[in-house]
Amino acid sequence: MSDNIFEMKTKNPVEFKKYVKLGITILALILLLVILLGSLFIVKQGEYKVVRQFGEVVRIEKDPGLYMKAPFIQSVTVMPNKKMVYDMDQQEINTLDKKRIIIDNYAVWYITDPTQLINNAKTVANAEARMGEFIFSIIRAELGSMEYEQIINDEATSRTSLNERVTDTVNELLELNNYGAQVSDVRIKRTDLPDDNEKSVYQRMISERDSKAQEYLSKGDAEKNRIIAQTDRQVTEMISTAEAEAAEIRSEGEQEAAQIYNESFEKDADFYRLYRTLQSYEKTIDGKTTIVIPHDSPYAKILLGYFE
Repeated sequence: MSDNIFEMKTKNPVEFKKYVKLGITILALILLLVILLGSLFIVKQGEYKVVRQFGEVVRIEKDPGLYMKAPFIQSVTVMPNKKMVYDMDQQEINTLDKKRIIIDNYAVWYITDPTQLINNAKTVANAEARMGEFIFSIIRAELGSMEYEQIINDEATSRTSLNERVTDTVNELLELNNYGAQVSDVRIKRTDLPDDNEKSVYQRMISERDSKAQEYLSKGDAEKNRIIAQTDRQVTEMISTAEAEAAEIRSEGEQEAAQIYNESFEKDADFYRLYRTLQSYEKTIDGKTTIVIPHDSPYAKILLGYFE
């Protein structure tokens, strides 16, 4: 034969059957693997796995781990098994004194019964929407019974008590409607005024604060004047008492001095006269004084050194 011509050989039927069996086995293994993988699912921390069959909930797995389901006829959906924050849209309400305010609040909530939530709310989004309606309705009723000044004043509103009342009432409504959810906390983040009346309210608040400041200043001035008057009266009383005591002491000193003079005069009359004469000199004579006296006068005698 020529080198370009190959000899065609017929394959052995036994070998052909062996290849067919191998292919079927591989396909069976692949199908079995697909079925096995379709039957397994994993539950992670912080989530529910809801197993449904023909749209109905057959069971719920919440503990982390590996689980199985019937392939093809059962499906698995995920729902959160942890606390979630639902941030609601801003809403406008009217206060008792007819002020329009905008409230912005949020709620912390979690799923307690996934089956009830699916049967009655269908989805988590629907459950949040219904919960938001409950919260807004309750807050509108609560704040609608208050005046604006009470709402913005934390002490006057007892904001903590308000949050607790709203939370309790929302949970009652959720339980009544079998939504399988519970709210752990409802908070009002802020309360704002609409732009059209915000300026007028601020001006009124400023005016009230100015009036209050003037009241405090008036009370302060009155108290200052009272303290000054009381102090002046006390000072006057103290000065009067001191002057009276000083006059009494001077009087006692003058009496004592007069007594000493009298005693001295009785002991030596001549010395006393000399002493008194010298005192008179001290008061009447200085460097510019000119005195004309008789030579036999007491002054002349003393000045000239004549003593009796």
